[in-house]
Parts: sequence; structure tokens; C-alpha cells
Amino acid sequence: MNPRLSRLQPYPFERLRQWFAGVTPNPALVPINLSIGEPRHPTPAVVLDALTSGLRGLSNYPTTIGAPALRESIAAWLVRRHALATLDPATQVLPVLGSREALFAFAQTVIDASRVGALVLMPNPFYQIYEGAALLAGAEPYCVNGIAGRGFAPAWRDVPDTVWARTQLVYVCSPDNPTGRVTTADEWIHLFEMSDRYGFVIAADECYSEIYFDEAKPPVGALAVAHARGRTGFPRLVSFGSLSKRSNAPGLRSGYVAGDAALLKAFLLYRTYHGSAMSPAVAAASIAAWSDEAHVRANRAEYAAKFASLQPKLAADLPCAMPDAAFYLWARTPIDDADFARRLLAEQAVTVLPGSFLARDAHGTNPGRGYVRIALVAVRDECAEAVDRIRTLVRSL
Repeated sequence: MNPRLSRLQPYPFERLRQWFAGVTPNPALVPINLSIGEPRHPTPAVVLDALTSGLRGLSNYPTTIGAPALRESIAAWLVRRHALATLDPATQVLPVLGSREALFAFAQTVIDASRVGALVLMPNPFYQIYEGAALLAGAEPYCVNGIAGRGFAPAWRDVPDTVWARTQLVYVCSPDNPTGRVTTADEWIHLFEMSDRYGFVIAADECYSEIYFDEAKPPVGALAVAHARGRTGFPRLVSFGSLSKRSNAPGLRSGYVAGDAALLKAFLLYRTYHGSAMSPAVAAASIAAWSDEAHVRANRAEYAAKFASLQPKLAADLPCAMPDAAFYLWARTPIDDADFARRLLAEQAVTVLPGSFLARDAHGTNPGRGYVRIALVAVRDECAEAVDRIRTLVRSL
């Protein structure tokens, strides 16, 4: 067996299952699960219709590089969304089977484990795929804490030069999971400068980029900042996106990687060997999704309405700031976060995710401890009922 597998920690939801063992949810209440970031708004008809129409393509083997029409639709969307001058569909865009598989596989492509002390930097709290990708690539994870005192911004400027010198890859999540914070242009610029100095690659995980609350203020993306700074060709930078949240299609398993052509060429070589080719039917649905913004605006409006009504209501009893984007509330608990989640399930039949399960002890603290992640992904009435039950528990403590 690969000895590196022994270093993988249980996934947060497996830890949650174990933590809840023996807990019986209040039988008088209908269970509500707000622990998983799985969009539950309806998948739009434009995507479903294109998927059905594309089924005829199942008689053909798909290519890993993807159909030209698919790459062109992704490139065109990225140019529109991020005000780019151009993006070459042939060399700067790859379709992937959702951002999760790509975020993991990318580390296997860029990490040189023969270099002693290879590091992969990641925010803390974080998406656990980053950690597993680093470990299985033969590198060590290095956590960069995001704490409340800094507005949950990862402390990139506190990273020592000795750490940067060993860094081969940096994961950045913006909008952030779990806090909903958006990386600023100044933070991107600092990371670009460090990349220029030390030669590491930046993986910008932007799968939540299309869930925000003000149509006039879309989250700034890494490619947009790089373009504005004149970083022609996006050196050592790749951006990851997905249709899961944008188009309420998590089961479609469709996303993209875009940026530095040399990195994408190597990534394509790696992916060719493990069968990561998108079904023609999924490709057809993806083209339709990337080409349509009406359903995305409608989706945002539904989230915006939920957050506008429910965040202030919950914050009256459980401190939680309005996020910049994404669909999570990062709420401060009055007792230990894991104990809070357990009591919430037992007494109110509501499931949330303890923040300490999403972070690691690093630099003397676990920045997720004392928080829970609440995913407002269900329909508004169900989310409202859950918020009322959470408030009931808080008031009883």
C-alpha cells in the first residue's frame, strides 16, 4: 500500500458521522441538514435540455482535452466575467470533471517530491482536498491561519522567507470556504510577487465565484488581477471553476482550469493517463450553462434574498457576519463547536459542520474552533426553520 495514504485524515463528514454516533435527533422535528455545501436549488432547464440532447454523443469516446466548442465557451465566459483581453481556448483552458478532482490532480502534476522539504501552502480553515493533494504528492502542508481579528484573511504576509523558499504550490480559495471572504486585489498582488521571487505555482480555487449578493460587485478573480497587472500569459497561475454552485449542477461534475499554458500542457499530460475525459452529454450541458447568465442571476437573487432575511435574524443570537460571497454562514458558538453541533442535532434535528473539523492546529491555534459552518443551500422556508431552531438552542444555553 502507498504509505502516504496513512497520513490522510478522515474527511470532515466522516468525522461528523463518528461524532454523531449514538445521537438521536429530536423525533418531534423534521431533520434539516445544513452541513454540506450541496446546492439544492433546481438545476435550470437550459442545462437539463442540453444534457438530454447531448446523449447521442455517448457512442463516441471523449477526449481529455475536450471538444473545441466546450473550451471556447469556457474561454468566452472567462473573458466576459473577468474583463480579460483574450484567453486561448486551445492552450489556456481545460475542461475538468468538477473542480475537486482538478484541485487534487493538479498537485500531483506540479509537485517535485525529489526536492527535500517541499511545501504546499493553504489557508486554514480550508477545503481538505488541498491537504490530501499535498500529502499524496509527497509534499508537506503548511497552514496559513485566517482568524477573526484579521477578518479571516489568511496571514500570507506573516509567512517566513524560509517557508516561501520551500514552497512549490499555494492554494487560495476565493470566495473562501468556509468564511465567504473574498481575496483582495492587494493580496493577489502580494502572492504574485512572492511567486515571482520564489517560483511557486498558485492554484486559485474560485468555485464559489458566482454566488454573491450585489450584482454590481462580483468578486475579483485571480486572472482579472493578473491581467490588470500586465502579467501576460498568467505566469505560474491557474484558476479553477465549476458549474456545481454557479448552475446548481453538482452532479454534472463539470468545471475548468485556466491560466498558464505551460502548466496546463503538463496537467493535460497527467490527466490523459487517468481517464479524466468529460462525457459528450455533460460537455453539451456545460456549453449551454457557460453560455447563459439568466439562470445564474436568478440563482444569485434567491441566495441574496435568503441571506438578507436570515443572516441578521441569526446574528441576533449567534454572532455571524454577512459573508462577501458563497453560501455559508460562519457562526461563532457559545460553547465548543463540536458540542454545539451535537446538541443542535439532538435537540433541534439540525445538522451543521463544526469549524474545528475544517481546520488544523497550526501556529498555536485551531482557527476553526468555536465556529460552525451553516450552509444555506436548502429552500428559503427550510433554512428559515433551521435558523429558528438554532436560535432556540442558543437561547437555552
